[in-house]
Amino acid sequence: MATHRIQAGQFGHKPLAKHESSSKIAFYTQGALFHIMSAATPSLKYLSAYPPSLQQQVQQLIDSDKLGSYLQKKYPDGHQIGSDKALRSYVMDFKNRYMRKTAPLSQICFDNHLHVVHNALGIHKRRSQVQGGKLKRKQEIHIASSFKKAPAAFLEMIVVHELAHLKELDHNKNFYSLGEHMLADYH
Repeated sequence: MATHRIQAGQFGHKPLAKHESSSKIAFYTQGALFHIMSAATPSLKYLSAYPPSLQQQVQQLIDSDKLGSYLQKKYPDGHQIGSDKALRSYVMDFKNRYMRKTAPLSQICFDNHLHVVHNALGIHKRRSQVQGGKLKRKQEIHIASSFKKAPAAFLEMIVVHELAHLKELDHNKNFYSLGEHMLADYH
């Protein structure tokens, strides 16, 4: 079984930033800025591909403890997707709109075992099994349960990221093109 994990801040949405310093990691979800202890060196690891001016802006927001309030102002709207059934409907709407010809998804759910603290916002699983002499391939998408109350834009970005993995396993040019096809500001 192959599993792909999205790392906090990796999934392409600029405002979701992870900051590593000698004492803490900061990231935003559910309308709050969380700090986690870490022994890492100072960096904005997940923003390294962005222009230095943007990195400086994010660093200033972090240093002044204003990143959480900035993101909350920028993304005030939550979503109403609180159950696995609602999440499945939401994901299938995206899939049917943009990726009709891809293999079906056997499971789409919020996962209590995934946690942004451990760098997993969502995972995409591919599983092959023999059933009745036939090889059957199943695909699943799991989203961290903490995103039940996150801003709608964050959930949307995670869903687009995991759906893009149905066609492209690696984060390559085709992967990001597919993400931009489904969501214009995906990068």
